[in-house]
Amino acid sequence: MNPLPPLPALRAFEAVSRLGSVVQAADELFVTHGAVSHQLRALEEFLGVALFERQGKRLILTDEGRVYAMQIRIALGEIGEATQWVQAGPRPNELVISVLPSFGLHWLVPRLPDFSRRHPEYRLRLRAGLAVDDLRGGLVDVAIRMGNGQWPDVKQLFLLEDRLVVVAAPHFNGGDLPQTAAQVMRCPVVRSVENWRPWYIAAGIDGPEPNGLNCNDSNLLLQAVKLGQGVALTRLSLVVDMLRTGELVQLTDVSMPYPNRGYWLVWPLRTEGTRKLQDFSAWLVEQVAQYLAQLPASLQGESAAATS
Repeated sequence: MNPLPPLPALRAFEAVSRLGSVVQAADELFVTHGAVSHQLRALEEFLGVALFERQGKRLILTDEGRVYAMQIRIALGEIGEATQWVQAGPRPNELVISVLPSFGLHWLVPRLPDFSRRHPEYRLRLRAGLAVDDLRGGLVDVAIRMGNGQWPDVKQLFLLEDRLVVVAAPHFNGGDLPQTAAQVMRCPVVRSVENWRPWYIAAGIDGPEPNGLNCNDSNLLLQAVKLGQGVALTRLSLVVDMLRTGELVQLTDVSMPYPNRGYWLVWPLRTEGTRKLQDFSAWLVEQVAQYLAQLPASLQGESAAATS
């Protein structure tokens, strides 16, 4: 089996074929244009094939050079991706946590200083994510996800059930806040993916779906609500701290379980039994228990079930 061509020669060839200029390729690679020309000659000698036709000072790719350039570009891209994957993987002293952006911002991040105080041996890295695929790719140690817990090829621990509540800013409508579900129905609404119909049923009222500002992100929704632009039906876990501080106000006592979904701690099989997983999962279950204990009984859901 013939050895592979030298990597510097391949990088020089790819750059020249892409940029169409030895000088530009040299600038990109931070070498002299003489060095690039030398690498091109060395590569052609190695291959025994002419990759360029020289027309004066111009270099034109041959048919063989055009096909080779396409394949080398793909190969170098894959090498780059593999390198990034290795560099991004968790180190022994790192704990890489993937979390839903909204839950991470409003629930997890405010509590993480307590974990760091108890476990200063770990350097924490947060990654926003929605899918479970990054667990299987080896990029993270653990993830917090929302779903039904039926993910293949991973381990999982049920954390808690979320609830839907209606909230508004205390200055909404000049401070004249709605007191009943029927009054809530007549307010301008900031909405996202949550369906108001089950909340109407739970409140014992009937009416059309409310109109208003529609956001595709929970963080945008909450910002609009805090600015007093309307009322919103949202997950309790995202607003519980704002309710405690008075930044937001819950409208009526009507709440309902977030339909068919809960929060789960999920981890790849390679993490099973590691100290970092044990430390983080024990801490997280404790935080969930404290969170639920501070809620009114009517807002407490299930938590901390079995692994699977």
